[in-house]
Amino acid sequence: MILIFRTRKKTKIITIIAVILLIIAAILYKLADRYLIEHVEVKVTPGSVSNSGSSSGTSSGTSATTSTNAEYDDWNYKDDNQTISIKQVQTGSGSDMITYYVADVTFNSTTNLLTAFAKDSFGTNIIQNTSTIAADHNAIFAINGDYYGFRSDGVVIRNGTVYRDEPARIGLALFNDGTLKSYDEEETSTDELLAQGVTNAFSFGPALVTDGKIAGDFSHVEIDKNFGNRSIQASNPRTGIGMISPNHFLLVIVDGRSTGYSRGMTLTEFADLFKELGATEAYNLDGGGSSTMYFMGRVVNNPLGKGNERGVSDIIYIPQS
Repeated sequence: MILIFRTRKKTKIITIIAVILLIIAAILYKLADRYLIEHVEVKVTPGSVSNSGSSSGTSSGTSATTSTNAEYDDWNYKDDNQTISIKQVQTGSGSDMITYYVADVTFNSTTNLLTAFAKDSFGTNIIQNTSTIAADHNAIFAINGDYYGFRSDGVVIRNGTVYRDEPARIGLALFNDGTLKSYDEEETSTDELLAQGVTNAFSFGPALVTDGKIAGDFSHVEIDKNFGNRSIQASNPRTGIGMISPNHFLLVIVDGRSTGYSRGMTLTEFADLFKELGATEAYNLDGGGSSTMYFMGRVVNNPLGKGNERGVSDIIYIPQS
């Protein structure tokens, strides 16, 4: 009897352990499926990109190329249609030092501001470094986008094609007349956006500047409800895009989380910066380790003070004219 009892007890323990291991395995698979395993929904066929920003195609290549009339150095680029001027700014000192990069971009006629997906694929968990995506698309200049692949909601329009239509937050619309504006995704349909000439729509936020004024109170802002999400109003690395006037843009990267080099900026500081720079509209994109600025074949900033890029799902870029 004692032997039978011990055998049953041992069997019960083994069964419990097996069930626990199966539960753990299921949880790990679910997490991996949500955050690690690539899920391609749309494969974008590489092709030529129209300078109007309304094409859904993407270009292929290995490095930034320049037009025959281009003049450029490590911080500036100018050709017949576009001018890019980048400056590094440092303020404060010690633990309060902030380092950021401002790209002032103007287009003379055609708005040459395009977007591209990591691996030319739309879906979740598909990532590449900003510099890799930029080089693959012959970009002169690029910044990371909204990291749409981390979430399953929001409105995603890229180069004139609607890839996701799940209204959730305040988005940003880039129009073919060289303007940009934040909008409520739940109040404006994608059909309306396209009819108005929207070429690209991003879903992150918040809006920083609207109609020349600071957009609002940034005391508590959460973009996602995903596992590990946190309120983002504290000092962090930042990526943002703004407009001074039609075809005159500001693209800003703030480094952060690196004591003695750059602590990052709060959302309030970031909004104030755009306003001080003259932006009439500005919008916050994905930041943290994603914040990256690429120019003429190199990463301009220093992500997290370590020089290591984090893979992202998309970029905003400028090709040659």
